[in-house]
Amino acid sequence: MFHLKREDHLGRIYLKDGQIVHAVLDEIKGEEAVYELAIWNDGEFNFEPDVEPDTKSINKSNTNLLMEAARRLDEWRVLSRKIPSLDLIPEFVSDQGQERGQIQLNTSEWLILAKINGKSDVRTIAKACNLPVFDVCKVLYGLVTHRLVALKTPPAHPQPETTADKAAVQEQTSPSKENLLLLLDKIRNICNSTLGKQGEALVDKEYEKARMDIERGLGMGAIQQAVTQIARASSVIKGPSTTELLLDQLKTLKL
Repeated sequence: MFHLKREDHLGRIYLKDGQIVHAVLDEIKGEEAVYELAIWNDGEFNFEPDVEPDTKSINKSNTNLLMEAARRLDEWRVLSRKIPSLDLIPEFVSDQGQERGQIQLNTSEWLILAKINGKSDVRTIAKACNLPVFDVCKVLYGLVTHRLVALKTPPAHPQPETTADKAAVQEQTSPSKENLLLLLDKIRNICNSTLGKQGEALVDKEYEKARMDIERGLGMGAIQQAVTQIARASSVIKGPSTTELLLDQLKTLKL
């Protein structure tokens, strides 16, 4: 058995009497695992003798396997011009008025298109579609070429914060009680102006409750709760359009 490793990815290729009979790469098994391992251009490997595979997933001869791997490697060189990494995240390109010809998509292509959400990388999309990564990349290549899809770099994972870090950030970003009370006053004025006499009793009730909660140290959460309750009630009293107008005005407020 060949062990192959690159970053967090682990692969195994089993041979029996000189023939490749089984291969695994992460969750991929069989021929597709061989083809994906064949396009690696770096990594670590070692050989472990006398290891029997628990199953046989490959029936092709070594010659046919390697010929197909070589063909895919040639295609990968082309695909990699648009898709240099499987860690990239496909996202739809907003239409900026450029003219595009009509594009015909088959069932598999529509399936891939439906999995693009701006969060999943290429490998994750392939897994969700239950399709080989190679096939997914060929479809994405066409979509990127037609400027329907762009590939973005995944966000960097932030370093975990210590308790001291979190406390320091909270101290710097938490508004003071005085500022919160000033903000609450502005919210009451806007709500009363928008909702009129019909909503005055409700606004005053939520205002007093939020003011007491701020005095008790509940902070911005008290204001958020008050706005939520007022918005729900205003939708009943004045209708959704008035609620939308109210929330738009409240968004302009700053500490």
